[in-house]
Amino acid sequence: MMTYWQTIPDGLLPIQSFKRGCIVNTTDPTEEEKHILQSTFKIAEDVIADIMDVDERSRIETEDDKLIIILRIPIQNSESSVPFSTIPMGIIISDEYILVLCQSRNDVLTEFFTRRKKTAVNFLNKADFILSLFLHTTNIYHRYLKHINIQTNIVEQDLERSTKNEELQKLLRLEKCLVYFTTSLRSNEFLLAKLKTSKFLRSNEFDEDLLDDVLIENKQAIEMAKIYSDIQTGMMDAFASVISNNLNIVMKQLTIITIVLAIPTMVASFFGMNVPNHLENSKIAFYIVLGISILMGLLGVFFIRKKRWI
Repeated sequence: MMTYWQTIPDGLLPIQSFKRGCIVNTTDPTEEEKHILQSTFKIAEDVIADIMDVDERSRIETEDDKLIIILRIPIQNSESSVPFSTIPMGIIISDEYILVLCQSRNDVLTEFFTRRKKTAVNFLNKADFILSLFLHTTNIYHRYLKHINIQTNIVEQDLERSTKNEELQKLLRLEKCLVYFTTSLRSNEFLLAKLKTSKFLRSNEFDEDLLDDVLIENKQAIEMAKIYSDIQTGMMDAFASVISNNLNIVMKQLTIITIVLAIPTMVASFFGMNVPNHLENSKIAFYIVLGISILMGLLGVFFIRKKRWI
């Protein structure tokens, strides 16, 4: 999907067709749109292929008269076992346009281009526009990290009563998300360090406070991801022991029940043998045997409770 946006001092306005100086937002491009990128916007095929590569790392480079920035952005996977991951997003800057390209739809671009809230950032300034997009990306990282923490707390409550591995597998998938986030955020950190000293920023006036905000928020996201990852690692080790202990408790309870039920069975077996016991002709033999069985069972329960096995 390809859309065009006109920059105004405090935001973006959608337009119907391309105009010089506009923003081109392309997500999940079709083959026809890829052809337009190559023919109309003169973007090399290998650059498009790099941005479409899910494993592409963050980087900044110059090709011909264009500045190419690739950063990793977070996405939410509704159809995957791993709820969150990251993908590359490309920003191509030329004298005639700024083109944003991503392989799939995501909250970062959807919210950035459709938000109605006015911003203090001057979008007419290309450097400030790029930094604002970076800051929005980092804010989405923060939001998803909070979601991961909430899901972790829910799994933690289930783990306290669990004897299965299902909750541990959920934690493992959340840990995977944190690994993706940490790796991508560190890659973006190196990208921001290069961008800070790049010719693009040196040759353009930009809001230094905005750049500082981006660097601070990105660093904070890295620290959050690391803290959550360390917590989850400790939780997985601890709760693996909890699950094992819960299973041992269940097995102990079942064993005690088996022992208590075996006492009446043993008593009844003795009197059921073909051996004289002076009760063969008694009319109350059944009640005597039943009474002895109950008494022995109660004695067994008393002994087990005295030993504090239950």
